[in-house]
Amino acid sequence: MRKVTFVIILWIFSIVHFMAQHNDIQQIIEAVQLKYAPDRRVELFQVEASQQKDTLVLKGETTSRPAYEEILSLARKVSAVVKDHIRLLPDEKLGEEVWGVIYNSVGTLRAEPRYGAELVSQALLGMPVRILEQKGGWRMVQTPDRYIGWMNGSVVPMTDTQRQQYLKLPKVIVTSLHARSFVDTGKEALPVTDLVAGDMLVVKSAKRGFYQVQYPDGREAFVKKKDVMTVSDWLKKNRLTGESIVNTAKQLLGVPYLWGGTSTKGMDCSGFTKQVYWMHGMVLARDASQQVRYGRLIDETGDFSDALPGDLVFFGTKATPENLKERVVHVGIYIGERRFIHASDYIRINSFDPSDPLYDEFNTRRYLRTKRVIGEVNSEGIEEIFENSFYHLTGNKK
Repeated sequence: MRKVTFVIILWIFSIVHFMAQHNDIQQIIEAVQLKYAPDRRVELFQVEASQQKDTLVLKGETTSRPAYEEILSLARKVSAVVKDHIRLLPDEKLGEEVWGVIYNSVGTLRAEPRYGAELVSQALLGMPVRILEQKGGWRMVQTPDRYIGWMNGSVVPMTDTQRQQYLKLPKVIVTSLHARSFVDTGKEALPVTDLVAGDMLVVKSAKRGFYQVQYPDGREAFVKKKDVMTVSDWLKKNRLTGESIVNTAKQLLGVPYLWGGTSTKGMDCSGFTKQVYWMHGMVLARDASQQVRYGRLIDETGDFSDALPGDLVFFGTKATPENLKERVVHVGIYIGERRFIHASDYIRINSFDPSDPLYDEFNTRRYLRTKRVIGEVNSEGIEEIFENSFYHLTGNKK
């Protein structure tokens, strides 16, 4: 009887010990995720813990080396034996080709590796990306704004050496909202691809009213000089002013709303603000709820006396005792005189002023704040493009 009682007590003790250990490791996982990867749109940290006899098993994946190293260090303080099954992305199966460049006019990023998954963002032709993982024809990539999504096709894999060589090549950037490249310079020349504003191509030579260009996948074509500028000239002539931001934004009037869109083929609200600033040599965060974290606070009352053209205006739901978290769901660009331009069904101008025929009561009621990007360049979340080196993500290796 004493032996049975002892076994029961030992069993209860082991169960209690396991539950305590499990709670400890769960708290550790949550703390590490909050510290290094609070936003899964730009940093992945998906780790689970299980117990196999006296061994703590960690499974999952992460794009953060510091998070990977810290979770293992802390886990070893909880358990004497830890088995590491965490994949540090980029996946080592990719070898050295953990970089890539977009070769279609617009590359589509989805939430999952399937065509039916949500469209989350887009990447423009010539844009370098980091490749994190591959499943069949799908690649998980990270764009210059650090956004992560799945792409089928559209990207040429490269080693870091090849990427550096690509970045050093002279390029042109498409400045027309829409354009085409052609097989030659003749009047009846067939198109090679369509092009949209912000696309970049390697320039090989100039011929009359054309540039001879090369795509990242090796295709060659000719583009009309009136549709592009050399990147070096574009960066020199770029002037980040409120007037310039508003003028560029107005050129997009009427472009249809597209959830996940960040190109002139269609764009959502933050894709619109992002595209306007991209055409001024700036990389903004992808979503409205991310863009609102950066820049200088100008207004939170709806007064707008200190707001200037080019400022970003944000909308959503304020935090309340019942709703503890604020929700930022929409963004536009202030254009002056209490008016703003934004993507809502299509790119349009509306007003905060009830006496204005363009008054937008719905968005006025959910206005949150105004933030300034101009004057805050190269602060957190607002990155300036430099020729040949506008992409600064670094790869992880386990």
